Amino acid sequence: MFYREAGIYKTSYAADQALFRIPLDRIFVISVVLFAALVIPVIGNEYWLGSILIPTLIMAIATIGLNILLGYCGQLSLGTGAFMAAGAFLGYKIATAFPWMPIWAVVILGGLSAALIGVAFGLPSLRIKGFYLAVTTLAAQFFLLWLFQKVPWFVNYSIAGVPTAPPREMFGYLVTGAEATVEARYLFILAFTVVLALIAANLVRGRIGRTWMAIRDMDIAAELIGIKPLPTKLSAFAVSSFYCGVAGVLWSFCYINTVEATAFDIFRSFSVLFMVIIGGLGSILGCFLGAFFIFLLPIFLNSAPGWVGLEVPTELISHLEFMVFGALIVFFLIVEPHGLARLWAITKEKLRLWPFPY
Repeated sequence: MFYREAGIYKTSYAADQALFRIPLDRIFVISVVLFAALVIPVIGNEYWLGSILIPTLIMAIATIGLNILLGYCGQLSLGTGAFMAAGAFLGYKIATAFPWMPIWAVVILGGLSAALIGVAFGLPSLRIKGFYLAVTTLAAQFFLLWLFQKVPWFVNYSIAGVPTAPPREMFGYLVTGAEATVEARYLFILAFTVVLALIAANLVRGRIGRTWMAIRDMDIAAELIGIKPLPTKLSAFAVSSFYCGVAGVLWSFCYINTVEATAFDIFRSFSVLFMVIIGGLGSILGCFLGAFFIFLLPIFLNSAPGWVGLEVPTELISHLEFMVFGALIVFFLIVEPHGLARLWAITKEKLRLWPFPY
């Protein structure tokens, strides 16, 4: 079999610690990125690009953020939707206050604003953890959404309370707003997704990632070996909220084209949590697998009855979605807690040992 480590020699520490230690992995990832950037915008229609790929990539960014906090640092959060809303509303304020600012800077500043809010709500993590920390982040979810809905300053005193995302250009093409083409919005989001995924993959492999995982595995032992719990936990909250804030800006500016609090309610937080659980805790690849699975499963459930000639009411399909999601979460928690990412890793291990897989 061609997928092997035999004959691949590493002559330096940097080569041994490379992100892709098998050349075929590197070739595969580069091929997927090039296919997504060059081929999909050409062959994809407006439905697949605008209704499937764009929201899936944005939610993958939010899932990476939650996975950094939960999967790598072990801090349970139920306020992902609130931090996405913080990025969306503060990004809107920045975009309208500084119309000359490039859109990529608006997205980054919106993420940094959400990071500051995440640090503020992460302060109790030094004293509480587990269920009590989840309740604290749940309080952040309700408080921040109430704040953005009740204070008209965040929407520039709009009478409707749901302002439209301002149109912005990049390289001469509109990438935000209702008039932007779906291809331009898709490529803009794809660029952020690839860059942020690479940054996250390198973060969790470095010193800061090792401190997160030490706190996750046993915080008392980590403190005994010199790791400071408060800066470590707050850094995880900051990075996680930054990713969620960036996802919130992209969701409002490039997908729904409006800035509204109802788009980031508690169900949004739970859907991101489901993506982490199904995709795999502590895995960047699992974030993408979980996001695609959650978005494609309803499409499959709606289309599958028609393939066999059955007519199923829409209400029944909606209830089936909740039932399937619940069953899958229980299944993965019991059978494979590391989710789809672990199944993919097992498949690769079997390929490396073929024709004698264990």
